[in-house]
Amino acid sequence: MQYESIAAVDLGSNSFRLEVGRVVDDQIYTLDSLKDPVRLASGLLPDKSLDQASQERALIALARFGERLRGLPQDAVRAVATNALRVAKNATSFLLQAEAALGFPIEIIAGREEARLIYIGAVHSLPASDQQRLVFDIGGGSTEFIIGAGMKPLKLESLFMGCVSYSLRYFPDGLIDRRRLREAQMAAAKEVALIAHAYQQTGWGEAIGSSGTANAIAEILEQNDLNPKGMTGITRIGLDRLCALMIRYKRIDALPLQGVKSDRIPVLPGGIAIMTAILDTLGIQQVTYADGALRLGVLYDLLGRFHHHDMRTATVGHFQRRYQVESVQAKNVSKTAVEIFSDLMGLKLRSLEERERDIQFVRWAASLHEVGLSIAHSGYHKHGAYILGYADMPGFSRMDQARLALLVLCHRGKLNKVDGLAREDMAWRQILALRLAVILHRSRLESGVPELHASETVNGFTLQLPANWLEANPMTMAALRDETGIWEEAGFQLRIRATRR
Repeated sequence: MQYESIAAVDLGSNSFRLEVGRVVDDQIYTLDSLKDPVRLASGLLPDKSLDQASQERALIALARFGERLRGLPQDAVRAVATNALRVAKNATSFLLQAEAALGFPIEIIAGREEARLIYIGAVHSLPASDQQRLVFDIGGGSTEFIIGAGMKPLKLESLFMGCVSYSLRYFPDGLIDRRRLREAQMAAAKEVALIAHAYQQTGWGEAIGSSGTANAIAEILEQNDLNPKGMTGITRIGLDRLCALMIRYKRIDALPLQGVKSDRIPVLPGGIAIMTAILDTLGIQQVTYADGALRLGVLYDLLGRFHHHDMRTATVGHFQRRYQVESVQAKNVSKTAVEIFSDLMGLKLRSLEERERDIQFVRWAASLHEVGLSIAHSGYHKHGAYILGYADMPGFSRMDQARLALLVLCHRGKLNKVDGLAREDMAWRQILALRLAVILHRSRLESGVPELHASETVNGFTLQLPANWLEANPMTMAALRDETGIWEEAGFQLRIRATRR
């Protein structure tokens, strides 16, 4: 299904942003945008928990966004959270309140997934080019680096440095002097040096800076003629002149310059220090600014899902090849698991979008349930769950990966590994469907399984199979009997009914 309007919410470490776009001929045109300088990263306490004040600022902003999004279908909105919530120890409890305020689910995305989405957004806002591009985005708590060709990212990295965190660490009182600036630049340079060789080996023809920090610096340099004559964007010479002015006037808000936005003042020193370190370490003389970034990338990624170009499905296919999954077996298990799960959902009061999303997770889990065999047969479900929980999986949020890892972990063995999952959680039905499908396809034959029917009862579940088929497959019948005992230990009654015609 495609919608006329779609929306992206970016819970950044510095600012929260909302963008609503209108879809016309596979292009997205901005209808509305909102921004709130929440500065979530400034609320991270020494123990890495978010303080109450930053949480309250965030919830107020999300409630405003939620009002604007009211009435949009759930699948037409994607909300993503970045570094501050990646590191916050109390992110889980905060997200419950945040989702209630916004009215939509919020995904915490990994650094490389953030980088992928940033690149998609940046290239959609730039003219087409035959040369490789380096795109980097200095955020509030992290900085993402991408080298790509056309629409395809080739290298993705996320470094733990941002304009909020560096401003708080090196310029806590807003004062700037040569020593502080140099310390911040050296710290950033050490981070960039970790990727410098690999990126320089890959090479690029044009350097692009995206998002707020790059935009703020470019505006200051251009509006105050700090760049060399005839040069635009961000230049190394222009940055040197700006740094000299910062040291001379001691504070950003004291600079006699045009284009210094008030909401950027507290975090600009850290951003400038990081920008100079990037140019120095990577040998860049000039950076072009790209208006598109994470939010636009989220919108185009969302649009791709409507056109069945879902990056997650592509990632599942890549993982099957990478971990040498037997594709025929995965396809057979997937078909049967979806059939069982669809029966279990029955007439439950769920929207079409929710039903399809739950079915899709069953497909993905079935497609990847044997990835752990590439490590060892013994405990392969545990190996597979670890891979899916911690590998970089483009298109998947951390919560998506956690759900996939749970399904793969639970597709065999005891169910005591499922901790704190509510009885009504759809994951129980997904786990049952996957477990039964794996049992029914254990012989790995092409002939498949007979006609079956699954249903939910008051105390658990029932699976109906033809009696003659069960009699002809004693190994499967024994495994199904064992399965009833496993589910009984988990608090569910699983009945296997043999039907005769």
